This record gives sequence, structure tokens and C-alpha cells, in this order.
Amino acid sequence: MKATWNGAVIADSKDTVLVEGNHYFPESALNRDFVTFSNHRSTCPWKGEAKYLSLLVNGELNADAAWYYPDPKPEAENIRGRVAFWKGVKVED
Repeated sequence: MKATWNGAVIADSKDTVLVEGNHYFPESALNRDFVTFSNHRSTCPWKGEAKYLSLLVNGELNADAAWYYPDPKPEAENIRGRVAFWKGVKVED
């Protein structure tokens, strides 16, 4: 699977975990050249607290376009160390 935005490959891996329609990529698959900080947080009742990352590609910012669960609840342990995308990031084979 590949995650792309604004003409750049943000993540690429054959090892993704599908949860609620979202592909969670291993953190090691992230292209850190395009990832930047975000203060945003949210909470899922069964996964726990999510932290977000923003994307910066060709001078354009996509705020809070990626999220991850640094300390997921036991039911979501399979997404520990993984990142998912939204906000226009294309995820496809």
C-alpha cells in the first residue's frame, strides 16, 4: 500500500493493518521528509488517545493529516507503532 499526497509518497509498505476502513502503516514506512509536528489530539472510546502529525509537501501544509495511538488500549494493540491518514491523502495499492 502507498499513501500519497500532493505528488509525494508519504508512506509505502506491504504490511498495513486495516481498522475501520483505515490502513495503518508501520511508523518505519513513513517518509519523515514530509512529516511535521501537530498539537492536535483526539480520543476514541476503544482505541485510546490519538496524536496527530501534519504533512508539508512542496511548501503546502496538510494539518493533522496523519494520526497514531502511542499507547493504545488493549483492544487496539495491533495498531501500536502504526500511522493512518486522511484529509486527502490517497491510500492505494
